[in-house]
Amino acid sequence: MSKLTKNQKLALSKLEAGRAYTLDEACALVKEMTFTKFDASLDIDVRLGVDPRKANQMVRGVVTLPHGTGKQVRVLVLCSADAEAAAKAAGADYVGLDEYIEKIKGGWTDVDVIITQPAIMGKIGALGRILGPRGLMPNPKSGTVTNDVAKAVEEVKKGKIDFKVDKNGIVHSSIGKVSFNPAQMSDNAREFINTLIKLKPATAKGTYIKSIYLSSTMSPGVKVETKSVDA
Repeated sequence: MSKLTKNQKLALSKLEAGRAYTLDEACALVKEMTFTKFDASLDIDVRLGVDPRKANQMVRGVVTLPHGTGKQVRVLVLCSADAEAAAKAAGADYVGLDEYIEKIKGGWTDVDVIITQPAIMGKIGALGRILGPRGLMPNPKSGTVTNDVAKAVEEVKKGKIDFKVDKNGIVHSSIGKVSFNPAQMSDNAREFINTLIKLKPATAKGTYIKSIYLSSTMSPGVKVETKSVDA
């Protein structure tokens, strides 16, 4: 077992064993216990009282974070020629169709989000094996398959992210950067959690939000008192 570094020991020393912190306290603590030289991501893990094996308990959605993600999101728009100008004007980093489909077939996936139109999905279906494992496959539920590609680009650039529960009933996402001030971190976390609450399946029984943890890229997790988050 590897030894803890000086910074890891210092970070752990700031945590009170067994304690759950309010959301505001947790955000301030994550910021305080992050010592990376780069701008670390603010990550959230929420364990839900659902059974993802049941289709009627799958939790998936989108949320626009009030203060954005803090990262430059590279957007590729695969669209018809008549929509290219609007996509570029909205801020898309790459716009086109056949040439990018061929690039992807060759292994190029140097983007964060791919947006397309319903009429184009037939061409993109063959890319599922490449895009699916990387979480890049456009999906109507996440708003990345739409006729209004310009609006979709604007929303993604402003901080719109999509998420879904994993097979263990946990939703994990990056919701900002540690360089944000604690209030901004708290606003983003609260918006994310409240979106999850609104998506509670009618068939979910018992406690829905079982646990919430906040952390940065290389910090320990900080347990959040679930009652400190207003629905």
